[in-house]
Amino acid sequence: MINEAPPSVIRFARPRRVTRTSAVVEGAREVFRQQARAIDALADRIDVGFAEAVEILMTTVGKVVLLGVGKSGLIGRKIAATFASTGTPAFFVQAGEAYHGDLGMISQGDTVVLISQSGETDEVVRLMPHLRRLGVSMIGMTGALQSTLACGVDVVLDTSVEREACPNNLAPTNSTLATLAMGDALAVALIQQRSFGASEFAQFHPGGSLGQRLLTVREAMRKDDLPTARPDTRVGDALMIMSKGRLGLVMVMKADKLVGLITDGDLRRAMQNHPNDLLGMSVSQIMTDNPVTIPESTLLVDAHRRMQQMKLKAFVVVDEQGKVSGVVEVFEE
Repeated sequence: MINEAPPSVIRFARPRRVTRTSAVVEGAREVFRQQARAIDALADRIDVGFAEAVEILMTTVGKVVLLGVGKSGLIGRKIAATFASTGTPAFFVQAGEAYHGDLGMISQGDTVVLISQSGETDEVVRLMPHLRRLGVSMIGMTGALQSTLACGVDVVLDTSVEREACPNNLAPTNSTLATLAMGDALAVALIQQRSFGASEFAQFHPGGSLGQRLLTVREAMRKDDLPTARPDTRVGDALMIMSKGRLGLVMVMKADKLVGLITDGDLRRAMQNHPNDLLGMSVSQIMTDNPVTIPESTLLVDAHRRMQQMKLKAFVVVDEQGKVSGVVEVFEE
């Protein structure tokens, strides 16, 4: 409870008077405007060199290695992670560590993306002769097109900015954002060139809510103890089967063929039409004929979308032969 907190904690928990609201808010807005302009300017500088970089990355038989130090290194880590999660095997190496042994992580057949805004970062440029001897392809990302880095790589990508968002024009802000955007543009181009779809994406994202959404129906469906009934089963018995099954439905089966479906909604509507004799009727009299089914291979995210469109809470799942194999329920966002 806040009343039990030390006085210092309570003091910080109280609202503070902001005396420079207008200046602070307008300053933040200007940062966003500057960064938007910096990103927009990149689009005008994309040329054949970008296509050449994509071709190099597409034809890399080894891995893509992102290399940098400092803020550029942090951006390199993110680009490497984006590549790796979208079908381009990649990892990051800190340039200083590479000079002291981690160069052994890079081998012939790899492609190295060197990141340096100035193009003269010592830890980066001094590795270039060694990388050339290894026979790797080199792509540079820099804001200085006449720099040592730009002149020594196979392809250079221009990430220059007019100025930093920092009022002193010193702290890497617009420049790091521009580099990150260039990396994202490369990743998206590779996704498009490889036709890397949602099913492939799912293979690299098994965890978390995203991974759950990218599972296939086969992986998420319930396949044991499914609630089933015959066409001549009494509605009263089907109600007990539905309650025990906890899916809000009963599949009506004739041999191993799905011939109908009863949902709790069907039962409510039937109760209005047959208030006195419903429980003694057969399920064939109230079931939905030819119910909607969904293949096992469907992505869960697509199944959810169809459920929303059709206002359903579950789908009966069928295998490649069209036989019932399970039931998949709606899941929350």
